[in-house]
Amino acid sequence: MTTLSSAEIRSRFLDFFAARGHRIVPSSSLIPANDPTLFFTNAGMVQFKDVFTGQESRDYTRAASAQKVLRVSGKHNDLDNVGRTARHHTFFEMLGNFSFGDYFKADAIRYAWELLTLPLADGGFGMDPDRLWVTVFEEDDEAFDLWAAIDGLPAERIQRMGAKENFWSMGDTGPCGPCTEIHYDHGPEYGPAGGPATGSDRYVEIWNLVFMQFERFADGRMEPLPRPSVDTGMGLERVVAALQGKYWNYDTDCFAPIIDRAASLAGVRYGQDDDVDTALRVIADHARATAHLVADGVMPSNEERGYVLRRIMRRAIRFGVKLGLEGSFLHEVTDAVVDHMGDAYPDLVRRRDFISEVVKGEEERFAETLSKGLHLLQAELDRIPTGGRLPGDVAFRLYDTYGFPLDLTAIICEERGCAVDEAGFQAAMEEQRAKGRAAWRGSGEERVSATWRELHDTHGDTVFVGYEEDACEATVLAIVTDDGRVDELSAGQSGRVVLDRTPMYAESGGQVGDQGTLSSDEVDAMVADTRKPVDGLWVHDVEVRRGTLRVGQAVTARIDAERRARIRLNHTATHLLHAALRRTLGEHVTQKGSLVAPDRLRFDFAHHKALTTEELRRVEDLVYRQVLANTPVQTRVVPLQQAQEAGAMALFGEKYG
Repeated sequence: MTTLSSAEIRSRFLDFFAARGHRIVPSSSLIPANDPTLFFTNAGMVQFKDVFTGQESRDYTRAASAQKVLRVSGKHNDLDNVGRTARHHTFFEMLGNFSFGDYFKADAIRYAWELLTLPLADGGFGMDPDRLWVTVFEEDDEAFDLWAAIDGLPAERIQRMGAKENFWSMGDTGPCGPCTEIHYDHGPEYGPAGGPATGSDRYVEIWNLVFMQFERFADGRMEPLPRPSVDTGMGLERVVAALQGKYWNYDTDCFAPIIDRAASLAGVRYGQDDDVDTALRVIADHARATAHLVADGVMPSNEERGYVLRRIMRRAIRFGVKLGLEGSFLHEVTDAVVDHMGDAYPDLVRRRDFISEVVKGEEERFAETLSKGLHLLQAELDRIPTGGRLPGDVAFRLYDTYGFPLDLTAIICEERGCAVDEAGFQAAMEEQRAKGRAAWRGSGEERVSATWRELHDTHGDTVFVGYEEDACEATVLAIVTDDGRVDELSAGQSGRVVLDRTPMYAESGGQVGDQGTLSSDEVDAMVADTRKPVDGLWVHDVEVRRGTLRVGQAVTARIDAERRARIRLNHTATHLLHAALRRTLGEHVTQKGSLVAPDRLRFDFAHHKALTTEELRRVEDLVYRQVLANTPVQTRVVPLQQAQEAGAMALFGEKYG
């Protein structure tokens, strides 16, 4: 019998749908584009989300893809189970076909059955129909009848399930609909008979077909969508296991070459010891996630996505230590990932050396603190009886001082028969964050008081005209001092002033706020700073020099144009510096923060090692060359998608629209 490789299964899936009029769309990055609600791409439909919701249109109505997916946070956090179960992974591949108002249930069900059961010679997977079970939403008679009409699938292998298992929604409101799932029966040695309804691991879901046919409203109503759509997802690793006759995904060729590399480095063999096998599976899984994350531009750090990557890498390193691996090894395992998956994901090959450098650098950094942290943890564990709990403040010190992610500490504690006080850890974490918030006001997002919220609720957004005008006529809407709201400020007094319109830029995105003046026949006041305590509300720090400033008064608001011009120069310089860094160090360099002031600038970015003298010289040279050439600066206002297609980048949490 011919056994398909994972690469053949992936390409056969895409070829099948290409032959049926689907556009084959490359995998998007693991970093979702323009979607602040997601940390990582966690499903194949993510890159099509705006198409499904009608916010974006494309020149095709059918698509198929093999999508890189990462699930390590929120309800999709599979990290703790990785390596211990047959099918939990951080990184995996999602094969999917999609219809945007084109075909619906009948064709989606027919395509799925044909691909799974057609003989290999006819382009299918050649799967035994007797191994397949189907579930449908209990109220979806249409889907049930469509399945029941298929030869080779008796009605007793079609099971109706409730909304928890077989109804999908994008959120509390918006597109939603029933789904139907195809399950593979691994056989009686893995559990009782009775189909997926038993909840047995014997029956493994391999393909989920979601039918978006309703829109749910806030009051609970559901109305039919004018153009129903289809979103399907098939886990590559699961279908490969079924087709290769394996129960564990890790026993397939999706993982075998990577596990073999890790086992060779450790001098062990896979399949002979449960603890060794678990460690090898964790290392292989985490190496896949690491290679793809770094290739997509994520750098290990203590914040956000970088911290998730660091957690994954350090868990892998810890399991390597358990196997007796000393020194750097993970970069050699990620190299095996590139060898194995590079044909399907060419970015891995293009960035092979960079991936290796980043991973090796992180290994070396962790090695410096690992032994010290283990020594502290060992001393604490010696004082705790079996079944006890490691104090949360100790777990936090391990995290804060030695870079131990909480789950790594928990693994080590579990090996010693005790637990971690996670609530205490979170309390210590929040205490440090609170101190940081109290000490920092550098982002332009100062502490929001009820006063500013009330003013924004009353007056709405400040009209900002500073891109077009240096001065404008404005009305004083409110004046606030340390004692609260007041009606006026006299000469020598200071306060914060809200106007209906302003030309003054409010501090944000690293750029300092404008200074300037408020004036009329009755008053002259200096504006020392401009900021936004609430999104949309401009607040001006003012000192009255002459006369009286009153609520309701008409004034002329004017920026310090010479100071704004110097800020503008440094703003442009950050763009030049960013481009020079990317050209010198690589396209992984992205802005993580900045300061743009009239007299100086600071540019924060992530890189896996310090710059050499030669790299610094090259960056400076590239910037100076553009400055001395006096290259014209052009500004264009275009739609967000058009800007991104032209190469514009969305940076460090900024809002765009």
